[in-house]
Amino acid sequence: MTRTEEFEELRPLLFSIAYRILGSVSEAEDAVQESWLRWESSPTQPTSAKAFLSAVVTRISIDVLRSARLRREKYVGPWFPEPLLTDPFEDPERSAELADSLSMAALLLLERLSPLERAVFVLREVFGFGFPDVASAVGRSEAACRQLAVRARRHMDAGRPRFEADRKEREELAERFFDAFREGDVDGLKELLAADVQMVGDGGGKAPQWARSIVGAENVARLLAALATPFVEIGVMVEPHEVNGQPGAVLRDRDGKVLNTFSLDVLDGRIQTIRSVINPDKLGHVGPVADAWAVVREANEARRRHHDR
Repeated sequence: MTRTEEFEELRPLLFSIAYRILGSVSEAEDAVQESWLRWESSPTQPTSAKAFLSAVVTRISIDVLRSARLRREKYVGPWFPEPLLTDPFEDPERSAELADSLSMAALLLLERLSPLERAVFVLREVFGFGFPDVASAVGRSEAACRQLAVRARRHMDAGRPRFEADRKEREELAERFFDAFREGDVDGLKELLAADVQMVGDGGGKAPQWARSIVGAENVARLLAALATPFVEIGVMVEPHEVNGQPGAVLRDRDGKVLNTFSLDVLDGRIQTIRSVINPDKLGHVGPVADAWAVVREANEARRRHHDR
């Protein structure tokens, strides 16, 4: 097997490690590309390509995360990871860990860890690397990595998000939710929402977005219904899609350009949290991005025409 073939075989794993450390599709792709350049220029052939490349992409990701954290402190409004529609890495033996660690809720919890804790947790708990490889990847002793892993695991366990275990039930509930959303059905929406449901949006100051989180089934249902009616009238399409391993949707304008994404946390037969990512800087990997301001202006005009009738 050539070096190129070895790298391409490992690319899905490398991206998945980098994305969980960084929470950014674009930064993860850059980290993988930089790993390829270092792999290609390495004068020696490592004993294990997987161990070598995983260590390289982890170190690059830690460095990027340290500078990204400073930028995120100045971020306008809530910060969410860039939505990921499909995880390229699959491992049947670790499918549960992989799916849970990909959720928006879990990635936001990882944000609270130090870069080293985050990297150790991702390598050890999510991908099942042994401590010798973890230690090599982060440049710390095995003993230090064990301590980092314990701290990270304790923090993650304390806030670990809970989700509906049955994937089919989640998908069916999401389908009913988006049907009610399209129809602007307040009552239909309310019966699917938890009493203390939260709806939070990430616009980054670059797209129209409500100023704070919306809390409570009545408030969220009314806001969603008010948004949906004019949006549907001007041709906005709701495309159900798994987002970060959870049920969700991609909203597109009439030309098929990406407007935003929704991801839903489902537990006990109700939607607990709705997260919307509408910052255009975070949607380019999903497809061509819509002008959200123009869409909202057109929707407001449609709403006024409706009221004038």
